[in-house]
Amino acid sequence: MTSANRDVFAFWPRHNEAVRRRVESKDAWLDSERNTVREASEDVLDHRMTLNIGPQHPATHGVLRCVVQLDGETIEKCVLDIGYLHRGVEKLAESKTYQEFMPYTDRMDYLAPYANNVAWCMAVEKLANIEVPERAEWIRMIMCELARISSHMLWLGVGLMDAGAVSVFLWTFQGREDLYAIFDEISGARFTVSHSRIGGLATDLSPRSVEMIKDFVTRYEEVVRGWQKLLNRNRIWIERNRNVGTVSADEAVALGLTGPNLRGSGVPYDIRIFEPYLKYDEVDFVIPLRDEGDCLARYHVRVEEMLESLSIIRQCLDRLPEGPIRTDDAKKAYPSKNETYYSMEGMIHTFMYTETGVTPPKGASAYHAIESPKGELGFYLESDGTGHPWRARINAPSFTNLQGLESMMEGHPVADVVVLIGSIDPVMGEADK
Repeated sequence: MTSANRDVFAFWPRHNEAVRRRVESKDAWLDSERNTVREASEDVLDHRMTLNIGPQHPATHGVLRCVVQLDGETIEKCVLDIGYLHRGVEKLAESKTYQEFMPYTDRMDYLAPYANNVAWCMAVEKLANIEVPERAEWIRMIMCELARISSHMLWLGVGLMDAGAVSVFLWTFQGREDLYAIFDEISGARFTVSHSRIGGLATDLSPRSVEMIKDFVTRYEEVVRGWQKLLNRNRIWIERNRNVGTVSADEAVALGLTGPNLRGSGVPYDIRIFEPYLKYDEVDFVIPLRDEGDCLARYHVRVEEMLESLSIIRQCLDRLPEGPIRTDDAKKAYPSKNETYYSMEGMIHTFMYTETGVTPPKGASAYHAIESPKGELGFYLESDGTGHPWRARINAPSFTNLQGLESMMEGHPVADVVVLIGSIDPVMGEADK
């Protein structure tokens, strides 16, 4: 590291000393022979410099800081620094009842809050051995797939805008507005829905919401295929992404990549297939897969996933049974609002449940994961017999996917940083847990 770069680091706060040491000690992508030639020649100018990209930068998809050492315009070394959005949600869970923690899950991957709700509820239900009515499981599937589409729409629009194309950004956000209208009709909230409940759901689907969902899945298959026609043969988009951030299947597994980033490298792993939950083993869908492992492959996987999600939602609507949406056990689920407002028993159960909530057996532990839009989202819980978890741990896909970003960046020009970050699709509210 040059003396000029050392001066830059000298102005940083003391806690950045570890970042400086990582940059200095990290193996560069350059081979040893080229390094030997560089060190042997006294006439070669040292073009290396250290650059901070983020954390306050719109292309970092949140407060992500990338410290890169450049050789000219080529990234020689990259170190990621996270923690700027750390909120300690795992520790907060220990002081909340299981149901009180639900709004915190909305604010983790805030692009797909419903998926977070379902993952948390299913972990608690596994811990406390709670059976969920069949209708509630089908509705959860519908809402999780709508959340997947919503998340991928934002990824596509923002990724294209990062690459210089604004039109698709506006189109995808129109689609998200249509989805927000559905979420608002079902849950009363557009964004942070908190609609799922331990033991079931807060409210049932209304006839209007069912019609809105049917209309959406009918219209948007053609819309998504239109985006594919626009982009799949677009020379600028293809050349901007092809052979950028290539990760082989073995490397993807070793780096801990998950979700579309893993499947874009040719690993056909999807929890909905390999460890089915809800009713995924009763519907037909395929796992979109690409072998190239580059940014373009990850694009294809996510767009094809949107089409598969539309197919899953149609099958769920066709097979949606009648029946309750919440378990009929006052010790395991909140009563409905009608019970609370119009019966003494419902009011008593509400007050009792508000204070203690679900009380899993002492010493019980459980881990449950779902296939969220970004990959494996899992919650590990341990119970001490009270109404709040003794320990809560979150397996967040944004955190695990960021592990591969450092090696993906090294060897690429600095202009590819924006595309690479976007292709991983991290949300720092989930990574800084």
